[in-house]
Amino acid sequence: MHVNWTGIVVVILAYGLGSIPFGYVIVRWGWGADIRTLGSGNIGATNVLRSSSRWGGILTLVLDAAKGFLAVYAARYFLHGNEKYVAMAAIAVVAGHVFPVFLKFKGGKGVATAAGVFLCLGPLSLLTSLVIFILVVAIWRFVSLGSIISAGSFCILYFLLEFSKDHSLWILSASVISSCLIVVRHRENIKRLVMGTENRFPGRRK
Repeated sequence: MHVNWTGIVVVILAYGLGSIPFGYVIVRWGWGADIRTLGSGNIGATNVLRSSSRWGGILTLVLDAAKGFLAVYAARYFLHGNEKYVAMAAIAVVAGHVFPVFLKFKGGKGVATAAGVFLCLGPLSLLTSLVIFILVVAIWRFVSLGSIISAGSFCILYFLLEFSKDHSLWILSASVISSCLIVVRHRENIKRLVMGTENRFPGRRK
C-alpha cells in the first residue's frame, strides 16, 4: 500500500501550527500574565480582549485565523490539491488549537482558526456564516451564541453554496468535524446560556 509521507508530514505540521497558543503568548509577553488564570480562562481572542486589551484581542484573532489559513494553503500547495490530505490538515490545525500539545492539550474553542481554514476552502460559506455571527451578537450580545450558531450552520451553508461535483466529500467532512469540535468546546457556554449567567459582549458575567 502506498503511503503519502508528504501528506502525513503536512498533517502533523498542521497540528503543530494549530497548537501555537497565540493568545497565551501575547498576554504572557505583553502583560506578564497567564491568560488561563484571567476571565473565562480561555486562550482565545474574546477572553484576551476582555482580560488584557483590544489590540491584544485583535492580534490574537488575526494570528489564530492566520494559522488556519496557512495550514490548508500550504497543504494545497505541497500536496498539489490532494483533497484528502488538505481536509486532514484542516481538521488537524483546528484540533491543534483546541488540544494544543504546548498547553497540555487544553486550548481554545477553535472559532478563529476554523475561520482561517475555511477562508481558504469555502470563502462564500464563511462570509455568510460571519454575517450570521454578527447578527446574533448584535441582537443578543453573546459571542458564544454567535459562535455556536454560525459554526453549526457553516457545514450546511458549505453544502448548499459551494459543494458540487468539483468539491470533495473530504472537505465537506472537514467542515462537519470542525463545526462539531467548536460546538462541543462551547458546552460550558451552552450551560451558562441556559442558566442566564453567560457573559454579554462587552461586559462581564452576571
